Amino acid sequence: MQFKNKLTCNHMVAYNEDMKNDDAIFKALSDSTRRLILDEMVERNELTLYELTIRLISKHKLDISRQAIAKHLALLDEAGLVKSERKGKYRILRYNSEPLKDLLDRWID
Repeated sequence: MQFKNKLTCNHMVAYNEDMKNDDAIFKALSDSTRRLILDEMVERNELTLYELTIRLISKHKLDISRQAIAKHLALLDEAGLVKSERKGKYRILRYNSEPLKDLLDRWID
């Protein structure tokens, strides 16, 4: 089955890469827990998963496991908002604001 765009009657075209990344960013930001994760990462840029979990539980009174946070981080990573790097036996998490800046620059300029 082929779908047609109702406005132009053209066959629908796949999103370009910018739109796919925009969708990933909006999906990542749609959840309040993921927004809290980003807030914590902005406040203290380098965190381990354990440190992030402790901050979310103690500061925000969240009832959440490290595994659940890891799933949230995977979506944030997919959107490019979180980067991770191995340092010894720990994985260090860092906030990456570039995808948001790029998105907003296209809309504001």
